[in-house]
Amino acid sequence: MKKITFVLGVLLSTISGFASGWEATVDYRGSSKFYQGAASIERQMGLSYFAGLEARYTDEDALKDPVYSVYLPLRLESNLWKLTLTPFYYFKNKSHDVSFQDAYAYGISTRFIMTLQEDLTEDLYTHAYLGVSFARQKGTLFLENGDVSNQYYSQMAYTLGLHKNFFHSFSFEVFANAYQYPNGITGVESFRGILDQWDLVQSPSLDLSHELGKYHVGGQLTRLWVERRASLYLGYRFGEFYSTDPEHSFLLGNTFAVTNTIQADAAYNHLRTIHNERKRDVFYVKLKFSF
Repeated sequence: MKKITFVLGVLLSTISGFASGWEATVDYRGSSKFYQGAASIERQMGLSYFAGLEARYTDEDALKDPVYSVYLPLRLESNLWKLTLTPFYYFKNKSHDVSFQDAYAYGISTRFIMTLQEDLTEDLYTHAYLGVSFARQKGTLFLENGDVSNQYYSQMAYTLGLHKNFFHSFSFEVFANAYQYPNGITGVESFRGILDQWDLVQSPSLDLSHELGKYHVGGQLTRLWVERRASLYLGYRFGEFYSTDPEHSFLLGNTFAVTNTIQADAAYNHLRTIHNERKRDVFYVKLKFSF
């Protein structure tokens, strides 16, 4: 019943958005271990102010019940900068093992984008961005000495990146992410939580990750066909974690116009650890409606 209510709520919000001139998106991603559906709406509230709502439904093999999460993105824009603030909340997920704590999470993700170069005549730009995020989870902490503790656990995440286009046909993006743990990471083996770590940082990755990260570096190259509203993109990320082996991520995707008001995005993501002990393939499709 909860699942049906959630889906109906998302659909009703999206439909009401259509009627009010909102921009809406629906997307799906999935692998052999999980699938996730999401819907969002956004509207320009003033000359430089945008507000939206996003809801996600995630079903993972490792969890007894689906995970529900909501996001409230707010965006401020000027000619030289953009600021995005996205508070989020993960509803409580009951554990199927009585020895583990019921899990939920909340936090906020922020990103500040500064325009370093912009030539409207030549359609050239260079953007630098800085992201700072905070999350607090309630779940189960596993320590290297074998102890298990049901508790809250906090973390910070930082992103630094550069995005540039050139030759009217390509764009190139590089980024680096780093994590900080105010509650400490010494002696921590893993944390059983429901937070998707990609909510906190920039990454060309479609997988879900609950692992405790150290850092990630990567980039994305995009071939643009502006007149056809289409693109082809290739992304790569390498990252190290406290709670699993280092990992490579390879992303291939394509965006294209379906109609004058509908844009599509389809992508494939292959991930593997450096010792090839854990491989995943994730598929993704998104539709964006503009009215």
